[in-house]
Amino acid sequence: MGSTYFSIKDWSEEDRPREKLRLKGKETLSDAELIAILIGSGSKSESAVDLSKRILSSADDNLNALGKMSILQLTKFKGIGEAKAITIVAALELGRRRRLEDASKLSEITSSKIVFEMMQPIIGELSHEEFWVLFLNNSNKIISKSQLSKGGITGTIVDVRLVFKLALETRATSLILCHNHPSGNLQPSGADKEITKKIKLAGESLDVKVLDHLIITESKYYSFVDEGIFNL
Repeated sequence: MGSTYFSIKDWSEEDRPREKLRLKGKETLSDAELIAILIGSGSKSESAVDLSKRILSSADDNLNALGKMSILQLTKFKGIGEAKAITIVAALELGRRRRLEDASKLSEITSSKIVFEMMQPIIGELSHEEFWVLFLNNSNKIISKSQLSKGGITGTIVDVRLVFKLALETRATSLILCHNHPSGNLQPSGADKEITKKIKLAGESLDVKVLDHLIITESKYYSFVDEGIFNL
């Protein structure tokens, strides 16, 4: 005989995701239970929680990886129609934007970790490479941040003149370079080292100090200063 399937409606009230959240708080729910609340129902053969576990498992139980899944990819799961897929995508995008808002409040730069927390939601999960510059004042507070270039999977071209045009326009006294590696490889390339050197030298003549260069991936970062290779 096959195994008996129990709908969430058959569960005790305190174990149902919605009731559990209401009675015990949002922190007590697993990722799968939270997603189950979003999709509302499963299929005839599995509960919303089991379906959510299966979806998460396909993303290696990683919410960042799940956030990269498209509506089309999600609708390939039995029990997930377009409306449910859109709900999942929208909820994860809200989470990403919330992280971005939280990071933007950290306006004073005191460590490379703060830069990572600010920039990871912007470039950490991209499938192409982007080069950004943070412009700072005398108090190491961010005046502005700008995308300098957008490229392919393996690289992007940076205009050094544009970097300092923006620095002078914002009256920045220092800046921090950031770019992502979609491959996940944290090691700086020869081109990464060369552009850092060029921008540093240009900054010295204009009295605009380059404080650091960060390479950012989905979950980690590489700081030229922290790794002791900044004096190129």
